[in-house]
Amino acid sequence: MLRIAIGQMEVIAGRPDLNSRKMLDMIAEARSKNAQMVIFPEMAVPGYLIGDIWEQQAFLRDCENLGRKIVKASDGICVLFGNVGVDWNKTGDNGRVRKYNAFFIAKNGRLCGGDNFPYPFRIKMLNSSYRAFDETRHFYSLRRLAEEIGSGLEEMLSPVDLVIDGDEIRLGCILGEDVWSEDHAVKPVSLINWKDQVDLFVNISTSPYTRGKNNKRHRIFSRQVSQTGVPLIYVDNVGIQNNGKTVYTFDGCSTVYNRSGEVIDSCPAFVEELKIVKMEQDGIFRSQPALGELDDGGIDSIYKSLHYGIGKFLQAAGIEKVVIGVSGGIDSAVSACLYNKILEPERLLLVNMPSIYSSKTTKDLSARLAHNLGCLYTIMPIQEVFEYTVRQIGETPIQNSKDGSQFNLSVSSFVQENIQARDRSARVLAGTAAAFGGGFTCNANKSEMTVGYGTLYGDLAGFLAALADLWKHQVYDLAVFLNECIYCREVIPREIIDLVPSAELSFEQDVDQGKGDPLVYPYHDYLFRAFMEQWDRSTPEEILTWYAAGCLEEKIGCRPGLVKKLFPEPDVFIEDLEKWWKLYLGMGVAKRIQTPPVLTVSRRAYGFDHREAQNPVYFTENYLKLKKKINGFV
Repeated sequence: MLRIAIGQMEVIAGRPDLNSRKMLDMIAEARSKNAQMVIFPEMAVPGYLIGDIWEQQAFLRDCENLGRKIVKASDGICVLFGNVGVDWNKTGDNGRVRKYNAFFIAKNGRLCGGDNFPYPFRIKMLNSSYRAFDETRHFYSLRRLAEEIGSGLEEMLSPVDLVIDGDEIRLGCILGEDVWSEDHAVKPVSLINWKDQVDLFVNISTSPYTRGKNNKRHRIFSRQVSQTGVPLIYVDNVGIQNNGKTVYTFDGCSTVYNRSGEVIDSCPAFVEELKIVKMEQDGIFRSQPALGELDDGGIDSIYKSLHYGIGKFLQAAGIEKVVIGVSGGIDSAVSACLYNKILEPERLLLVNMPSIYSSKTTKDLSARLAHNLGCLYTIMPIQEVFEYTVRQIGETPIQNSKDGSQFNLSVSSFVQENIQARDRSARVLAGTAAAFGGGFTCNANKSEMTVGYGTLYGDLAGFLAALADLWKHQVYDLAVFLNECIYCREVIPREIIDLVPSAELSFEQDVDQGKGDPLVYPYHDYLFRAFMEQWDRSTPEEILTWYAAGCLEEKIGCRPGLVKKLFPEPDVFIEDLEKWWKLYLGMGVAKRIQTPPVLTVSRRAYGFDHREAQNPVYFTENYLKLKKKINGFV
């Protein structure tokens, strides 16, 4: 029987000193529990998302030296871990020293696997180059190495032979993407086991949380395992990592699959754990029954990720106090509830900033929310300063230096709305946060981010946009979940959930008269999702094609019959479509570039996960032809 320790550890990106120290502690713990093998995640030593720190040779040397300490600690125990593999005598495609995303196997103070491979470690074959990942920028792949030395992939993917307490075991070593190979021509799992010679597959990974990802992983992994008949252990890390504009949580959920592809054991999400599992000599995990499907597609999973990510982000940034501008609306209410579960009440300050456009309804709801949460609360009206700013801009003459003439600026109602939003954030919240000794949040949701429905340096400011990867309907779902399952009482007043969403920046946005945002969220949430979240992202050409075919609602997932109700005529539908498309690719981009980091929960979040440039808005030729046809011009 082989006693295996799964080291689901928190990996701190860019801190190989802290990560290696944690690994040494877990190795000692595994040894004390009589484990014969301990497995750590991919890139466990350096961390994964560290940007172009990979170009610092001093950092690489530290990773190597700390990796040697891990190898030295393998006396009497087999240690599997991820680290950067460096070949100082060769260069990569970028002309810098060659680096590999590597899988190290150490036993009794020495590295294993070099007897049938060019290096004493294994190398990732399918370097990821989508979403957050940019491995091809820094790492040389196994495929490139095979081409270089003229070797076949089957030979390069040979298992690692080990003898543990007298028993021989052949390890199939897989890194991250190499098992997510459905869309790749090369299938590493099949190639490693092409002679039916593997006893155990081990996949070390650094895979960020995405809603529903683990469900998909179980389907893919189970199918590959059942096809090979070889058990598999998947080891992922916990923690948060980022690439600047996008912050990812890592849920771990390390999993053991038996020969039939059934899940027989797993580590909990977002929890650091050293779990011991037992494998019989014949490769069967006899002691564990199948666990069934592990579902991470619900709002409860999103809450766990947000709660964990916000807490870890505050800790990493050293932010101990938080200020939240509360308007009586749903976004700020949900944001307040999330932070309230992380911070002590005296470290959370809610600020209501009314103007003459703020209704008594929303002002009262803000106060009730703060009372329900038991945190700090204050009211700081902005009307006086807002009026002063309007007068200052409108009444201060501007002089033409050429002829000495003067004129005054006209402050439109639209500009006045922006002044209020900026006054609230750039002045009141920023100043209050500095005086309070903390930071202030950005409460924008994904729908608003998509089309720039927010004010730059106003409500799009803050240290973190924790809700910016949630569509508006998900924010409402989260509000209900918070009341019913987290607080188990009505912390967010029901009136906030039922209230029409509104910025309350003019009398045209009077919530008491049912006036609110120009977005119809039950439709626009799904339209915008088709723009940016679909794998093959939709453009107005696809949207209009589906509209003409009568299947738009089915394609984007909104409620049947809604499109006809909202847009009784084609020209109205087209006008709305083009309005939001122009904002999505126009001002929305300009604003998103300057917004705070986004905490991601979806398959594609704004920031580095959604790479974009400030280009002119474009409509395809087929779209323009279809538009003319639908409007009856041809």
